[in-house]
Amino acid sequence: MQAVVRDNALVSLRFVDAPPDTLPASTPHTPHPAVQAVHAFFKDPRQPIPLPLRPHGTPFQHAVWSALREIRTGDTRSYSEIAHRIGRPRAIRAVAQAIARNHIHLLIPCHRVIGSDGQLTGFAAGLWRKAWLLEFERTGRTPVRQ
Repeated sequence: MQAVVRDNALVSLRFVDAPPDTLPASTPHTPHPAVQAVHAFFKDPRQPIPLPLRPHGTPFQHAVWSALREIRTGDTRSYSEIAHRIGRPRAIRAVAQAIARNHIHLLIPCHRVIGSDGQLTGFAAGLWRKAWLLEFERTGRTPVRQ
């Protein structure tokens, strides 16, 4: 994962699919709170992560992202349910676009949003990873990727 921090607030946390030798080398130090947050999530995804977030977006996007943070670990919501939650029931496509512009994966849990038919739908980090995260959150166990 790649984290970007500005003024002690997390502005981006994304999955990175790159060979290890193409990623910047880390130096020994006390891990940044964002790194600690990721480790904490993978130890117990049900524990709240007290980390200041500063996502960049429009007021509408912030409303969507706030609604995502209300989805309990192990639960899912549809795009339509999120649209209703923010008081914009006809804005389903706009909700999907706002979710696609979320740059703080895991902590603004866009992976918990599925299609109204229960199917997994778009996820910038890949549908296989979305399925993995949902199973991990549901069971607390590390799923085996097939």
